[in-house]
Amino acid sequence: MSRVGSEARRSPWLALSVLCIGQLMIILDGTIVNVALPSIQDSLGFSESGLAWVVNAYLVPFGGLLLLSGRLGDLLGRGRVFAVGLVVFTVASLLCGLAQSPAVLLGARFLQGVGGAVASSVTLAMVVTLFAEPGQRAKAVGVYSFVQSAGGTIGLLSGGVLAQTVGWHWIFFVNVPIGVVATAMALRVLDAGRGAGLDRNTDFLGAALVTAALTLAVYTIVETPNHGWGSAHTLVLGAGAVLLLGAFLVRQARAAKPLLPLRLFRSRSVSGALGTHTLMISGIFGFQFFVVLHMQKVLGFDQVRTGWGVVPVSLLIGLMSLFVAPRLIARLGARTVLLVGLALLALGLLLLGQVSVDGGYVTDVLPATLPLGVGFGLAMPALAGLAMSAAAPEDSGIASGMFNTVQQVGSALGLAVLSTMAVAHTDTLLGQGEPPAVALTSGYQLAFRVGAGLVVVALFVAATVLRSAKNSRQQRDAEPAPRAEPVGSTR
Repeated sequence: MSRVGSEARRSPWLALSVLCIGQLMIILDGTIVNVALPSIQDSLGFSESGLAWVVNAYLVPFGGLLLLSGRLGDLLGRGRVFAVGLVVFTVASLLCGLAQSPAVLLGARFLQGVGGAVASSVTLAMVVTLFAEPGQRAKAVGVYSFVQSAGGTIGLLSGGVLAQTVGWHWIFFVNVPIGVVATAMALRVLDAGRGAGLDRNTDFLGAALVTAALTLAVYTIVETPNHGWGSAHTLVLGAGAVLLLGAFLVRQARAAKPLLPLRLFRSRSVSGALGTHTLMISGIFGFQFFVVLHMQKVLGFDQVRTGWGVVPVSLLIGLMSLFVAPRLIARLGARTVLLVGLALLALGLLLLGQVSVDGGYVTDVLPATLPLGVGFGLAMPALAGLAMSAAAPEDSGIASGMFNTVQQVGSALGLAVLSTMAVAHTDTLLGQGEPPAVALTSGYQLAFRVGAGLVVVALFVAATVLRSAKNSRQQRDAEPAPRAEPVGSTR
């Protein structure tokens, strides 16, 4: 065993901290840019349509490369792939901060998306393989889930402060020292194994097909608000993405060494968890987007105050993910904890669906953060454990890539659908002569209620598809191939 690999095993919590630092930097970037968009537009002269691509230029390669990057981690070594991703992301962040024209910034943002996808795709796989004991693994997955959720809130807070004080360039420059330190630590404490290796049977065609399919799918989704769901642009591109994905699945069924082993989907824990994750993320992801708009456009909050307004959710998620969820998963099983979490998420969104123009933050928004924070803090660790439960060690990278791909595509799709519905409803009310605040609030209410409906469907899928802990153990014991022990196993 290499010296680096030995260090990772002697200090798994140190290795986890490195993974979380890198992941936090990448997740944070997804929201820190949003609050600085007006400053970027004024500084570089972006058009209204072009400004959206400051976000989309990051999202498209990020969503398109996650699955491929996850498999590359299995083949080339996850520690190496993670470090390469951090280097690319850090260099791209420096280029973003130095950009003096829209073209340079968009190119650097695309490169950021590539680096973010490469690093993020293998993070969960390394988290679950660092901790063999189920209780410790549950705690580690809880930490990972908290970082995933906390990054958005930190981005809102820090983005507003940086944009208003030292300028938008610094929302990118702050990544540089963090990225340098995280890369240096990753090279020292993460396993530098070579993975299974590339050979002539490696599925390069499958890699090209799935990358093209996912990239085209994300591009279609993020462009839908500009063209409409029924437009020829959306239908043609969407059909192209479906055809490419279909060709990829056919290829996987025939390839000697498929990029995505279809045997993973034979596990009800994996397929059910991924389906539940898609629905849950589609329903819940718009929460922060619409709450921020409501606080700013209806309640009159500034950027910094808005950031503080969503802090209670992150605090609750942190408490549940770090301290409560691991214990409940160990005692009750991941499936039971997931069901409780989804029910609370649906309740929180339904409460937000009651926000009113005459209400306020304390009366309307804050009460809904309680079930939302608790619910997400319970559901995410349970889902992550279930999604990784049936992946053999050599497949954990691709399983991690699938989990992150589902999260990325589900969030983009959910936000596109909910925002389109909210805008259409708001425009209808404005056309009927309703005051802007009333029309906006009604649009947000609709988005929250539809989101709650998606989470309820996710709850139904989890309750009917996912097996109980006992059945999962029986299924795992009957399989001849060795499997990674699931986070949600009980005694």
